[in-house]
Amino acid sequence: MENIIVDGISAQHPYAAIVVARLAEKSKILHTDPKAVFLPKQSSLGNYNEVYGNKIYMLEHETDGGKNWTSYENVEDILDTEDLQELKMELGTSLRINTSALIRARLFDIVIGDWDRHSKQWGWVVVQEQNDYEAIPLPGDRDNAFFSIEGILPSLISNKLILPDLQSFEEDIDYLPGLVMPFDIYFLKNIPREDFIEEAQKLQGLLTNSVIDESFKVWPKVIYELDGKTIINSIQSRRDMLPQIAKEFYDIINKMDYLDEPLKGSEDLELPSYLIGCFDCL
Repeated sequence: MENIIVDGISAQHPYAAIVVARLAEKSKILHTDPKAVFLPKQSSLGNYNEVYGNKIYMLEHETDGGKNWTSYENVEDILDTEDLQELKMELGTSLRINTSALIRARLFDIVIGDWDRHSKQWGWVVVQEQNDYEAIPLPGDRDNAFFSIEGILPSLISNKLILPDLQSFEEDIDYLPGLVMPFDIYFLKNIPREDFIEEAQKLQGLLTNSVIDESFKVWPKVIYELDGKTIINSIQSRRDMLPQIAKEFYDIINKMDYLDEPLKGSEDLELPSYLIGCFDCL
């Protein structure tokens, strides 16, 4: 079991989140702006010196919390998905999701191969507009972007019949239905097909080859030389397929039934029946 866990950790790209933030910025998608920092050993650490000194850490904004660190004005709060559902019970139809931003963010996830996008990995920036409120999606936790599966056992486990969402990042998408989350059904079911295609085309236009190349310059040279070009080729390949991906993504979501159980992290909420199935089922 320990070996399996180690294999899973080694499949993650330790510097993915940094370049993903740059790509998200160019794609006009909110991001948590992660930065790698080195903490040297020092007397001020005291008893923590041996445990925490001389190590590299990732610092980034939280996807929930009271302080507004975004560029949006009139921000009421930054919430996790569970708190957003509670706010929905309070505000009803006066609270809506920016579904265009969410579609773009989810298509972006597919472009970078971030397969683990359940509801607890999203925050929401709630903006007040007169008497109405809009929730803008804030993706976080980018530890599975550019995921690379190697070895016999991990490859067997990632089979679409066992763990369909666990997919290695390559030029072609192995199994798109495996990348559709309950989260998608909850927030995006019955959104017009044209919205998916429109956001795919916008994202295509924003993620040009030069933008992608420039974004990867945030990596140290020695990291880029390991697999930078291979990852860029996969991003470009998936970007080129975005309109078709968007159509299939839409079709898969809308063929699925509404949820009959709460989203991950919302199990303890006493939700009305309409809010268990989808966000806008009023």
